[in-house]
Amino acid sequence: MTSHTMNTSIVELTDVTLRFEGQTVLENFSLRVPPGRKVTITGPSGSGKSSILRSILGFITPERGAVRVGGELVTSQSVWHVRRLLAYVPQEADLGLGQVRRILCQPFEYRANANLSCNERLLLDMFDRLHLPTHLLDKDIKDLSGGEKQRVAIVSAILLDRSIVLLDEAASALDRENAVAVADYFREQRDLTIVSAAHNAQMLPLSEHVVSLAGGKTS
Repeated sequence: MTSHTMNTSIVELTDVTLRFEGQTVLENFSLRVPPGRKVTITGPSGSGKSSILRSILGFITPERGAVRVGGELVTSQSVWHVRRLLAYVPQEADLGLGQVRRILCQPFEYRANANLSCNERLLLDMFDRLHLPTHLLDKDIKDLSGGEKQRVAIVSAILLDRSIVLLDEAASALDRENAVAVADYFREQRDLTIVSAAHNAQMLPLSEHVVSLAGGKTS
């Protein structure tokens, strides 16, 4: 069993085994992430990094073990409640179609986000922080570069004001300067819990704690 313990946890995986099509992707994996901690999970392709994030979201059910978010066991019954604590940025975010501003504000029309609103001031601040010119708000999402789309996806996650953000290779399309801008922002958010998956933790240098799926833990 691999165990990575960090005191009181807001995200907790206990002896989790994930298996697909007869292949074991992850076996007896444990991780406890306290509130406000920034953690990066590293490892080669196929090591289970993305699968860990997807199990936290309830997209994947472990063959064995348990996943808890905010102290609540992630099940088919609890998953929709649990996801209200989470924002997720996949490597290739499907942001939909249409104008960037419309895409960023659309989630606030959903019932699950009825208590939130599209914060224009925060939106503009995040565009500035992440080196996105404001004229992109009026452009069609399909006309943006890969790096611009990735940063727009990160802005979308931030606007949702969740307590936990999951980042899956969220700097894969970013140059060094823009990756540092993203990392600097997240590091400053002391109450925000980050679980990031990356081939190399230095691609998005935001974590105090690095878990390697290819041979233990470094910090």
